[in-house]
Amino acid sequence: MKKQLLGVAVIGLTLVLAACGDDSTASGSEEAEQTVTIGYFPNLNHAPAMIAKEKNIYEDHLGDDVNVDYQTFPDGSEFMTALAAGEIEGGLVGPGPAMNNYISGVDVEMIAASSTGGTVIVSRDGSNIQTAQDIDSDTFISPRVGCTHDVQFETYMKDLGVTSERTGGTMNHVTGKPAQYTTMFENNDVDVATAPEPWGSVLESKKNANVVIDSDDISFGETLPAAVFVTSSELSDNDPELVQSLIDAHQESIDYTNDHTDEAIDMTINAIDDITGQKLERDVMESAWERIDFESDINANTIQAFGDSSYDLQFLKEQPDFSDLVNKQFID
Repeated sequence: MKKQLLGVAVIGLTLVLAACGDDSTASGSEEAEQTVTIGYFPNLNHAPAMIAKEKNIYEDHLGDDVNVDYQTFPDGSEFMTALAAGEIEGGLVGPGPAMNNYISGVDVEMIAASSTGGTVIVSRDGSNIQTAQDIDSDTFISPRVGCTHDVQFETYMKDLGVTSERTGGTMNHVTGKPAQYTTMFENNDVDVATAPEPWGSVLESKKNANVVIDSDDISFGETLPAAVFVTSSELSDNDPELVQSLIDAHQESIDYTNDHTDEAIDMTINAIDDITGQKLERDVMESAWERIDFESDINANTIQAFGDSSYDLQFLKEQPDFSDLVNKQFID
């Protein structure tokens, strides 16, 4: 059963009409062009989107009669709002926001993965937190409540018997943009950060942060896509050729990212600088790169298990059924 967007018009391609002249020149006006907008974040998990933009990979696959625009987001909530409103046709987002919005009735499909890994839990220097077992009545930060990194961390901590105040536990939870974590560590506003790379490595390098849980050890760290390519079922049903072109471009960008590591690192550093105003040092990015695997395959069973954990943590109000959330026809 396809989830349909409630109360929002069907998502379609935005048409940008060529300027029309007066009656004497109207017959010579250009045909309308499609505009496809791709969304992504300034996180390392989203590097394939940054590479694709720099190398014009989407433009090459979509052809000369399609304009390609790009829009960046600070978190999954704003990305999903844009997808629901038809402001973007698709792009990269964490699986958590996609699941949450699917449950709420938003028309969204996961059609490929982008990367795995990249979530690292670090503690502030001076917090006296060296291991996860040291965390109790402390303040942790994530980009959003119930985002992918939040669920990974809280799942791990729940297995240790520690939960957040939201569910009657002791940990205090605040939210903020990952690019601002360094300031919050400086001001002693938080003790622990659920940091998507490269921001975990930034905190390690610049603020002497301690790695409490590494990306391979965090819950779902080796199996869960840290970023997924999503679109609407309306678009994949009505224009599968367009969606196939998007995924072919996405796959090419992943291949390029894996095959040209040095160049990809430089392009990602420059892209993050353009978006956030923070120029990351190359050794920091190289460290962060070691925690990421770029791949397009997506496992529906892992997505369901992650959703079940989100429900157990009370991020979801009902037991989820994600059997129709993952659509692998474009990567199979």
